[in-house]
Amino acid sequence: MKIITINVSEPVYRDFREYARQHDRTASEIIREAMEDFRSRKIHRPTSLKDIRPVSVGKVLQPFKGSEDMLEELSRGQSD
Repeated sequence: MKIITINVSEPVYRDFREYARQHDRTASEIIREAMEDFRSRKIHRPTSLKDIRPVSVGKVLQPFKGSEDMLEELSRGQSD
């Protein structure tokens, strides 16, 4: 484990210490957990289809008819 030094405001550190005391943990544990949470959400964020923005690929060539099978429609597009 890497030892680091950080500067935080007194109120922030006080809140971390108080939370740690209430949960029978150390402030260091809480801060490590907060850093790991930040890392997983912001740095190594898992990609979801919800996160991917749509991209225009041009105009619609032929409207999709709901009665056709989607796989059949896609397969026809591959062989054209």
